[in-house]
Amino acid sequence: MVNEKRRVLTWPRVALGLAIVVAFAAGFLFRGSGEAPQVTTPSGVEEHAGHVAEVWTCSMHPQIRLPEPGQCPICGMDLIPIKGSGDEDRGEREMVFSETARRLAQIRTVPVERRLATVEVRMVGKIDYDETRTGYITAYVAGRLERLFVDYSGVRVERGDHMVTIYSPELIAAQEELLLAIEAQRTLAKSELEIMRRTAAQTVDAARERLRLWGLLPEQIAKVEQQGEVQEVITLYSPMSGVVIDKNARQGMYVETGSRIYTIADLEHLWVRLEAYESDIEWVRLGQEVEFTTEAYPGTVFRGRVSFIDPVVDPRTRTVKLRVNVPNEDRRLKPEMLVRATVASQVAGVGRVFDPYLAGKWISPMHPEIVKDGPGKCDICGMDLVPAEELGYVRQAESAEAPLVVPARAPLITGKRAVVYVEQAGADRPTYVGREVVLGPRAGDVYIVRSGLVEGERVVVEGNFKIDSALQIEARPSMMNPAVAEDEPEVRNEGAHHEVPPAFLSELRPVYSGYLRLQEALAADDLERGVESLRELSGTLQAVAENELPASLAGEWRRAKTVLHAAATAGLNAADIAAMRLAFRDLSTTTIALANHLGHDLPEPLVVAHCPLAFDHGADWIQSGERVENPYFGESMYRCGEIIAVLPAAEAATN
Repeated sequence: MVNEKRRVLTWPRVALGLAIVVAFAAGFLFRGSGEAPQVTTPSGVEEHAGHVAEVWTCSMHPQIRLPEPGQCPICGMDLIPIKGSGDEDRGEREMVFSETARRLAQIRTVPVERRLATVEVRMVGKIDYDETRTGYITAYVAGRLERLFVDYSGVRVERGDHMVTIYSPELIAAQEELLLAIEAQRTLAKSELEIMRRTAAQTVDAARERLRLWGLLPEQIAKVEQQGEVQEVITLYSPMSGVVIDKNARQGMYVETGSRIYTIADLEHLWVRLEAYESDIEWVRLGQEVEFTTEAYPGTVFRGRVSFIDPVVDPRTRTVKLRVNVPNEDRRLKPEMLVRATVASQVAGVGRVFDPYLAGKWISPMHPEIVKDGPGKCDICGMDLVPAEELGYVRQAESAEAPLVVPARAPLITGKRAVVYVEQAGADRPTYVGREVVLGPRAGDVYIVRSGLVEGERVVVEGNFKIDSALQIEARPSMMNPAVAEDEPEVRNEGAHHEVPPAFLSELRPVYSGYLRLQEALAADDLERGVESLRELSGTLQAVAENELPASLAGEWRRAKTVLHAAATAGLNAADIAAMRLAFRDLSTTTIALANHLGHDLPEPLVVAHCPLAFDHGADWIQSGERVENPYFGESMYRCGEIIAVLPAAEAATN
């Protein structure tokens, strides 16, 4: 069972204990077992033989930096040396290890490389009718509806099915004109004047054409001619196959010309209407394949292709509307179903993506489902096809066009900044230098690097948090303690905090608190408490007021709120704790992004932890405290995972 005592430890006490442990660990690691002999000074502080320390600090208060040994003016502890004459040339962000210390710290590096990275754009939306496959039965002439054969909406009809009978004086008059014209033609058939015979024939043709334009089928007109009698009521037939989605008139109603009687939709082809967040639209292209799932068919993946991207951003939600064409021959999908969709884009440089299906192809800009190997015309609208490259694709996956990427575990992200530790090439001892970088979007297990790194450099992917902790002990620039020179431009992550009103952060506080209670419940294998936490979280999401939120951030919050609510609902519907943990993974992904973009105002810092064994490819979560409490495995692997990032407390985040 979870030790309840650790939950009552206050953050200052935890920080005090951690600082002492790290201070002694740093002293062991960075002196190493293979270094020069150690001697003890009268003050009780160890130094390398033959070297004199230049800077002295306190392990409890690293902001204290004095040029000679002594006691800390705050707590009275003996100062320790942090820079000796053997390390005078070390940079402010540089940390040097012995080989033994590097092995003990379990530091692992990988090279920065260029390769295609897959960015997953997740969206939500709903299914709708295909407007291009929607038809109407309307009144061609004014009249009274004698009978409606389809009595209610939802009935499926086939092309040619009888739909309604109508009594129309205009149709009766037109039939009489046809019969009179036929009789006149017969009378004039024996006329010696060719012009008379031709005029009579033209009059008959004109009467037939008028009836055809007023909705009568050729066989109906032929029946009038054969019987020689006027039909008082005329039957109107369905012009297409589909489902009656609207019954717009009632039996006995008098309708005018153009009045809509029925609306029919072909449900074998549907649209999926989606909304992509403004920051994600860079990776969406016409013709891309979209995968989506519905609540009605869990585990079943449906596919379609993007057919329309709205050229205007919605100023209220800060989203861009998309439309996807979806085949539905089995008619399982129904309009108004909610969907969760994903577009996987292979990033091939700034503003370019690679799609093997569309490489070197020609596409119709009006109907992107029309794809050909060469130039030509669209089979549907006749427009000229355009090369796929004009829609943002690359012809082939060339390495020169691939973006620069680093593993997602390499950068330490605080929300405002991203720090990567780079192995210094050619150093006589393992040396790692902290470097601030500008990151693009996360693409699966990697981040795209906008600037700050070059191809071939080796970055730390394991042990980077230990290096950063050692720098913090020495009061040198680190992830949590940046030091930017006055003449050095500050480098920020693209996902930096926005200026968020404090009132809105206060509204978010219950959301974060509910999430943390859910994390603790799952770490303790407590399904019942997890359900209570999810109910609480769902309620707090609905209660968040957006009055103080600027329009520029409102869309980001609404998008996150939609995903959070969907994940919380899935967790509440979970049959067991394993299914609840699956929903918690989706909940965590959005909560981490929300905290990175908007921040939090909780009094204690939060940390982002990673478990490499969860769900095969690993999963992250947020927790309080620096000792891992794994919500994905609970008591079976309670301490599995590592801290990969820190989300500073409210006061620290503003410094």
